[in-house]
Amino acid sequence: MATEVGPTSVKAPASGGAPVHHTPKGVGEDNRIATQGRWAAWLLAPTILALSVVIVYPIITAIVMSFQKDAGLDPATGLFVEGGPAGFSNYTNWLLQQCPAPGGGTVDCSPGSLGAQFWSATGTTFFFAIVTVALETVLGFWMAVIMARAFRGRSLVRAAVLVPWAIPTAVTAKLWLFIFAFEGIGNKLFNTSILWTGSEWPARWAVIIADVWKTTPFMALLILAGLQMIPAEVYEAAKVDGASAWQRFRMITLPLVKPALMVAILFRTLDALRMFDLPYILTGGANNTTTLSILVINQIRQGFNAAAALSTITFFIIFIVAFIFVRFLGANVVEQQTGTGKGKK
Repeated sequence: MATEVGPTSVKAPASGGAPVHHTPKGVGEDNRIATQGRWAAWLLAPTILALSVVIVYPIITAIVMSFQKDAGLDPATGLFVEGGPAGFSNYTNWLLQQCPAPGGGTVDCSPGSLGAQFWSATGTTFFFAIVTVALETVLGFWMAVIMARAFRGRSLVRAAVLVPWAIPTAVTAKLWLFIFAFEGIGNKLFNTSILWTGSEWPARWAVIIADVWKTTPFMALLILAGLQMIPAEVYEAAKVDGASAWQRFRMITLPLVKPALMVAILFRTLDALRMFDLPYILTGGANNTTTLSILVINQIRQGFNAAAALSTITFFIIFIVAFIFVRFLGANVVEQQTGTGKGKK
Protein backbone atom coordinates (compact mmCIF):
# COMPACT_ATOMS: atom_id res chain seq x y z
CA MET A 1 0.00 0.00 0.00
CA ALA A 2 1.30 3.50 -0.93
CA THR A 3 0.86 6.42 1.45
CA GLU A 4 1.39 10.09 0.36
CA VAL A 5 3.76 11.86 2.72
CA GLY A 6 4.58 15.46 1.68
CA PRO A 7 6.34 15.71 -1.64
CA THR A 8 7.34 12.04 -1.77
CA SER A 9 5.49 8.76 -1.82
CA VAL A 10 6.24 5.99 0.67
CA LYS A 11 5.76 2.38 -0.41
CA ALA A 12 5.91 -0.44 2.08
CA PRO A 13 7.97 -3.36 0.74
CA ALA A 14 6.42 -6.85 0.69
CA SER A 15 9.25 -8.31 2.77
CA GLY A 16 8.48 -5.99 5.64
CA GLY A 17 11.71 -3.97 5.34
CA ALA A 18 12.14 -0.21 5.55
CA PRO A 19 9.82 1.90 3.38
CA VAL A 20 11.27 3.24 0.09
CA HIS A 21 10.85 6.97 -0.73
CA HIS A 22 10.32 7.99 -4.38
CA THR A 23 10.76 11.57 -5.64
CA PRO A 24 7.79 12.76 -7.70
CA LYS A 25 8.36 12.94 -11.45
CA GLY A 26 9.85 16.27 -12.51
CA VAL A 27 11.45 17.29 -9.20
CA GLY A 28 14.79 15.67 -10.03
CA GLU A 29 14.81 17.33 -13.43
CA ASP A 30 14.14 20.74 -11.89
CA ASN A 31 17.00 20.28 -9.42
CA ARG A 32 19.36 19.28 -12.22
CA ILE A 33 18.42 22.35 -14.27
CA ALA A 34 18.86 24.62 -11.24
CA THR A 35 22.31 23.12 -10.56
CA GLN A 36 23.33 23.63 -14.18
CA GLY A 37 22.09 27.23 -14.03
CA ARG A 38 24.24 27.94 -10.97
CA TRP A 39 27.30 26.40 -12.63
CA ALA A 40 26.64 28.42 -15.79
CA ALA A 41 26.41 31.63 -13.75
CA TRP A 42 29.74 30.92 -12.03
CA LEU A 43 31.44 30.09 -15.34
CA LEU A 44 30.08 33.19 -17.07
CA ALA A 45 30.89 35.54 -14.18
CA PRO A 46 34.59 36.08 -15.11
CA THR A 47 33.67 36.83 -18.75
CA ILE A 48 30.93 39.26 -17.74
CA LEU A 49 33.32 40.96 -15.31
CA ALA A 50 36.01 41.28 -17.99
CA LEU A 51 33.52 42.71 -20.50
CA SER A 52 32.30 45.18 -17.89
CA VAL A 53 35.84 46.42 -17.28
CA VAL A 54 36.79 46.57 -20.97
CA ILE A 55 33.50 47.84 -22.48
CA VAL A 56 30.98 49.12 -19.94
CA TYR A 57 33.39 51.13 -17.77
CA PRO A 58 34.94 53.11 -20.71
CA ILE A 59 31.48 53.90 -22.09
CA ILE A 60 30.21 55.19 -18.74
CA THR A 61 33.43 57.15 -18.21
CA ALA A 62 33.16 58.76 -21.65
CA ILE A 63 29.54 59.77 -21.01
CA VAL A 64 30.48 61.33 -17.65
CA MET A 65 33.41 63.19 -19.21
CA SER A 66 31.19 64.51 -22.02
CA PHE A 67 29.29 66.64 -19.51
CA GLN A 68 32.47 68.35 -18.25
CA LYS A 69 34.28 71.38 -19.64
CA ASP A 70 37.82 71.06 -20.90
CA ALA A 71 40.53 72.80 -18.93
CA GLY A 72 42.24 75.65 -20.72
CA LEU A 73 42.41 79.41 -21.14
CA ASP A 74 39.24 81.41 -20.62
CA PRO A 75 38.72 83.53 -23.77
CA ALA A 76 37.11 86.31 -21.74
CA THR A 77 39.77 86.71 -19.01
CA GLY A 78 42.82 85.01 -20.50
CA LEU A 79 43.21 83.01 -17.29
CA PHE A 80 43.58 79.23 -17.03
CA VAL A 81 40.43 77.46 -15.79
CA GLU A 82 40.12 73.85 -14.70
CA GLY A 83 36.77 73.21 -16.35
CA GLY A 84 33.72 72.10 -14.39
CA PRO A 85 30.17 71.08 -15.33
CA ALA A 86 29.35 71.80 -18.96
CA GLY A 87 25.79 70.55 -19.23
CA PHE A 88 24.96 69.80 -22.88
CA SER A 89 27.34 72.42 -24.28
CA ASN A 90 29.73 69.79 -25.63
CA TYR A 91 26.86 68.15 -27.51
CA THR A 92 25.49 71.41 -28.88
CA ASN A 93 29.02 72.22 -30.00
CA TRP A 94 28.88 69.23 -32.34
CA LEU A 95 25.21 68.76 -33.19
CA LEU A 96 24.31 72.46 -33.55
CA GLN A 97 27.84 73.60 -34.48
CA GLN A 98 27.84 76.20 -31.71
CA CYS A 99 31.27 77.13 -30.36
CA PRO A 100 32.07 79.16 -27.22
CA ALA A 101 32.22 82.92 -27.79
CA PRO A 102 35.10 85.01 -26.37
CA GLY A 103 32.71 87.14 -24.30
CA GLY A 104 30.61 84.20 -23.10
CA GLY A 105 27.76 82.35 -24.71
CA THR A 106 28.02 80.60 -28.06
CA VAL A 107 28.36 81.55 -31.71
CA ASP A 108 28.36 79.63 -34.96
CA CYS A 109 31.59 77.70 -35.34
CA SER A 110 33.89 79.32 -37.86
CA PRO A 111 34.47 77.44 -41.13
CA GLY A 112 37.40 75.07 -40.86
CA SER A 113 37.14 74.62 -37.10
CA LEU A 114 36.54 71.16 -35.69
CA GLY A 115 33.06 72.05 -34.51
CA ALA A 116 32.05 73.02 -38.05
CA GLN A 117 33.21 69.68 -39.46
CA PHE A 118 30.79 67.37 -37.63
CA TRP A 119 28.04 67.04 -40.23
CA SER A 120 30.46 66.90 -43.15
CA ALA A 121 32.43 64.17 -41.33
CA THR A 122 29.19 62.29 -40.64
CA GLY A 123 28.23 62.47 -44.31
CA THR A 124 31.71 61.32 -45.36
CA THR A 125 31.58 58.42 -42.91
CA PHE A 126 28.23 57.19 -44.22
CA PHE A 127 29.35 57.73 -47.83
CA PHE A 128 32.39 55.51 -47.28
CA ALA A 129 30.29 52.92 -45.43
CA ILE A 130 27.54 52.68 -48.04
CA VAL A 131 29.79 52.62 -51.11
CA THR A 132 32.44 50.27 -49.74
CA VAL A 133 29.96 47.80 -48.23
CA ALA A 134 27.92 47.72 -51.45
CA LEU A 135 30.99 47.05 -53.60
CA GLU A 136 32.42 44.53 -51.14
CA THR A 137 29.12 42.66 -50.97
CA VAL A 138 28.85 42.28 -54.76
CA LEU A 139 32.51 41.35 -55.25
CA GLY A 140 32.56 39.13 -52.14
CA PHE A 141 29.47 37.24 -53.30
CA TRP A 142 31.04 36.71 -56.72
CA MET A 143 34.28 35.45 -55.16
CA ALA A 144 32.40 33.19 -52.74
CA VAL A 145 30.40 31.58 -55.54
CA ILE A 146 33.62 30.82 -57.43
CA MET A 147 35.40 29.45 -54.33
CA ALA A 148 32.39 27.25 -53.47
CA ARG A 149 32.82 25.27 -56.70
CA ALA A 150 35.00 22.16 -56.90
CA PHE A 151 38.12 22.68 -59.02
CA ARG A 152 41.80 21.86 -58.84
CA GLY A 153 43.73 24.24 -56.62
CA ARG A 154 40.65 25.48 -54.75
CA SER A 155 42.44 25.45 -51.37
CA LEU A 156 45.28 27.53 -52.78
CA VAL A 157 42.83 30.07 -54.22
CA ARG A 158 41.00 30.37 -50.89
CA ALA A 159 44.27 30.96 -49.05
CA ALA A 160 45.49 33.51 -51.60
CA VAL A 161 42.22 35.46 -51.48
CA LEU A 162 42.64 36.02 -47.73
CA VAL A 163 46.07 37.65 -48.08
CA PRO A 164 44.78 41.26 -48.48
CA TRP A 165 42.58 40.86 -45.40
CA ALA A 166 45.48 39.49 -43.35
CA ILE A 167 47.72 42.49 -44.10
CA PRO A 168 47.54 45.16 -41.35
CA THR A 169 45.50 48.19 -42.36
CA ALA A 170 48.41 50.59 -41.83
CA VAL A 171 50.55 48.55 -44.21
CA THR A 172 47.70 48.47 -46.73
CA ALA A 173 47.33 52.25 -46.52
CA LYS A 174 51.05 52.79 -47.13
CA LEU A 175 50.99 50.34 -50.04
CA TRP A 176 48.14 52.18 -51.75
CA LEU A 177 49.74 55.53 -50.93
CA PHE A 178 52.69 54.49 -53.09
CA ILE A 179 50.34 53.23 -55.81
CA PHE A 180 48.33 56.49 -55.83
CA ALA A 181 51.39 58.76 -55.82
CA PHE A 182 51.60 61.16 -58.76
CA GLU A 183 54.54 59.18 -60.16
CA GLY A 184 53.15 55.93 -58.80
CA ILE A 185 52.02 52.71 -60.43
CA GLY A 186 48.40 53.84 -60.79
CA ASN A 187 49.11 56.81 -63.07
CA LYS A 188 51.87 54.96 -64.92
CA LEU A 189 49.67 51.94 -65.59
CA PHE A 190 46.73 53.90 -66.97
CA ASN A 191 48.83 56.74 -68.44
CA THR A 192 47.03 59.38 -66.36
CA SER A 193 48.10 62.35 -64.25
CA ILE A 194 45.53 62.26 -61.45
CA LEU A 195 46.27 63.81 -58.03
CA TRP A 196 44.73 60.89 -56.18
CA THR A 197 45.34 62.27 -52.70
CA GLY A 198 45.39 65.94 -53.65
CA SER A 199 41.80 66.61 -54.72
CA GLU A 200 38.41 65.72 -53.24
CA TRP A 201 36.82 63.00 -55.36
CA PRO A 202 40.03 61.22 -56.40
CA ALA A 203 41.00 61.14 -52.71
CA ARG A 204 37.60 59.68 -51.78
CA TRP A 205 37.82 57.01 -54.46
CA ALA A 206 41.38 56.22 -53.42
CA VAL A 207 40.12 55.42 -49.91
CA ILE A 208 37.23 53.36 -51.33
CA ILE A 209 39.45 51.35 -53.69
CA ALA A 210 41.97 50.58 -50.93
CA ASP A 211 39.25 49.56 -48.48
CA VAL A 212 37.46 47.37 -51.04
CA TRP A 213 40.73 45.65 -51.94
CA LYS A 214 41.47 44.89 -48.30
CA THR A 215 38.07 43.90 -46.93
CA THR A 216 36.33 42.09 -49.80
CA PRO A 217 37.99 38.79 -48.76
CA PHE A 218 36.32 39.12 -45.35
CA MET A 219 32.91 39.37 -47.01
CA ALA A 220 33.74 36.47 -49.32
CA LEU A 221 34.78 34.31 -46.36
CA LEU A 222 31.52 34.86 -44.46
CA ILE A 223 29.35 34.39 -47.56
CA LEU A 224 31.29 31.25 -48.49
CA ALA A 225 30.45 29.78 -45.09
CA GLY A 226 26.77 30.35 -45.84
CA LEU A 227 27.02 28.84 -49.31
CA GLN A 228 28.62 25.67 -47.97
CA MET A 229 25.60 25.12 -45.70
CA ILE A 230 23.28 24.71 -48.72
CA PRO A 231 22.83 20.98 -49.56
CA ALA A 232 23.90 19.98 -53.07
CA GLU A 233 20.72 17.89 -53.39
CA VAL A 234 18.66 21.09 -53.54
CA TYR A 235 20.47 22.25 -56.68
CA GLU A 236 20.27 18.77 -58.23
CA ALA A 237 16.52 18.66 -57.69
CA ALA A 238 16.15 22.13 -59.23
CA LYS A 239 18.14 21.04 -62.28
CA VAL A 240 15.89 18.01 -62.68
CA ASP A 241 12.87 20.33 -62.58
CA GLY A 242 14.40 22.37 -65.39
CA ALA A 243 15.37 25.50 -63.40
CA SER A 244 17.90 27.74 -65.12
CA ALA A 245 21.09 29.01 -63.48
CA TRP A 246 19.49 32.40 -62.77
CA GLN A 247 16.39 30.73 -61.27
CA ARG A 248 18.55 28.53 -59.04
CA PHE A 249 20.49 31.59 -57.89
CA ARG A 250 17.37 33.68 -57.25
CA MET A 251 15.14 30.99 -55.72
CA ILE A 252 17.69 28.85 -53.87
CA THR A 253 21.05 30.56 -53.32
CA LEU A 254 19.89 34.02 -52.27
CA PRO A 255 17.16 32.93 -49.78
CA LEU A 256 19.33 30.24 -48.15
CA VAL A 257 22.47 32.37 -47.91
CA LYS A 258 20.59 35.41 -46.60
CA PRO A 259 21.37 34.84 -42.86
CA ALA A 260 25.14 34.69 -43.52
CA LEU A 261 24.89 37.59 -45.95
CA MET A 262 23.11 39.80 -43.41
CA VAL A 263 25.72 39.01 -40.75
CA ALA A 264 28.52 39.87 -43.18
CA ILE A 265 26.88 43.17 -44.18
CA LEU A 266 26.22 44.06 -40.53
CA PHE A 267 29.82 43.42 -39.45
CA ARG A 268 31.28 45.32 -42.40
CA THR A 269 28.92 48.27 -41.96
CA LEU A 270 29.81 48.66 -38.29
CA ASP A 271 33.50 48.38 -39.15
CA ALA A 272 33.21 50.94 -41.96
CA LEU A 273 31.48 53.43 -39.66
CA ARG A 274 34.58 53.31 -37.45
CA MET A 275 37.01 53.82 -40.35
CA PHE A 276 40.11 55.71 -39.23
CA ASP A 277 43.56 54.45 -40.18
CA LEU A 278 43.04 53.98 -43.92
CA PRO A 279 41.90 57.54 -44.77
CA TYR A 280 44.14 59.04 -42.08
CA ILE A 281 47.29 57.54 -43.61
CA LEU A 282 46.21 58.04 -47.22
CA THR A 283 45.00 61.64 -47.02
CA GLY A 284 45.34 62.77 -43.41
CA GLY A 285 41.64 63.62 -43.48
CA ALA A 286 42.15 66.32 -46.12
CA ASN A 287 40.01 66.87 -49.21
CA ASN A 288 36.77 66.02 -47.45
CA THR A 289 37.89 62.56 -46.32
CA THR A 290 37.61 63.26 -42.58
CA THR A 291 35.55 60.58 -40.86
CA LEU A 292 34.05 60.74 -37.38
CA SER A 293 36.92 58.70 -35.95
CA ILE A 294 39.49 61.08 -37.44
CA LEU A 295 37.52 64.02 -36.03
CA VAL A 296 37.62 62.43 -32.57
CA ILE A 297 41.41 62.07 -32.72
CA ASN A 298 41.82 65.67 -33.88
CA GLN A 299 39.61 66.89 -31.03
CA ILE A 300 41.57 64.90 -28.43
CA ARG A 301 44.54 67.18 -29.15
CA GLN A 302 42.40 70.16 -28.08
CA GLY A 303 40.30 68.68 -25.27
CA PHE A 304 39.35 65.27 -23.96
CA ASN A 305 35.85 66.11 -22.74
CA ALA A 306 34.63 67.50 -26.06
CA ALA A 307 36.16 64.44 -27.72
CA ALA A 308 34.28 62.23 -25.24
CA ALA A 309 31.02 63.89 -26.31
CA LEU A 310 31.83 63.24 -29.97
CA SER A 311 32.75 59.63 -29.15
CA THR A 312 29.42 59.20 -27.37
CA ILE A 313 27.55 60.58 -30.38
CA THR A 314 29.47 58.24 -32.67
CA PHE A 315 28.67 55.32 -30.38
CA PHE A 316 24.95 56.05 -30.50
CA ILE A 317 25.03 56.43 -34.28
CA ILE A 318 26.65 53.00 -34.64
CA PHE A 319 24.24 51.52 -32.07
CA ILE A 320 21.22 52.81 -33.99
CA VAL A 321 22.56 51.38 -37.24
CA ALA A 322 23.16 48.00 -35.57
CA PHE A 323 19.65 48.06 -34.06
CA ILE A 324 18.11 48.74 -37.48
CA PHE A 325 20.01 45.82 -39.00
CA VAL A 326 19.07 43.39 -36.23
CA ARG A 327 15.49 44.54 -35.80
CA PHE A 328 14.43 44.91 -39.40
CA LEU A 329 16.73 42.42 -41.14
CA GLY A 330 18.02 39.83 -38.71
CA ALA A 331 14.72 39.44 -36.82
CA ASN A 332 12.82 38.76 -40.03
CA VAL A 333 15.29 36.04 -40.97
CA VAL A 334 14.92 34.41 -37.56
CA GLU A 335 11.14 34.53 -37.77
CA GLN A 336 11.19 32.93 -41.21
CA GLN A 337 13.45 30.14 -40.01
CA THR A 338 11.31 29.59 -36.92
CA GLY A 339 8.17 29.46 -38.99
CA THR A 340 9.75 26.99 -41.40
CA GLY A 341 10.88 24.81 -38.54
CA LYS A 342 7.42 24.78 -37.00
CA GLY A 343 5.92 23.89 -40.33
CA LYS A 344 8.18 20.84 -40.63
CA LYS A 345 7.08 19.66 -37.24
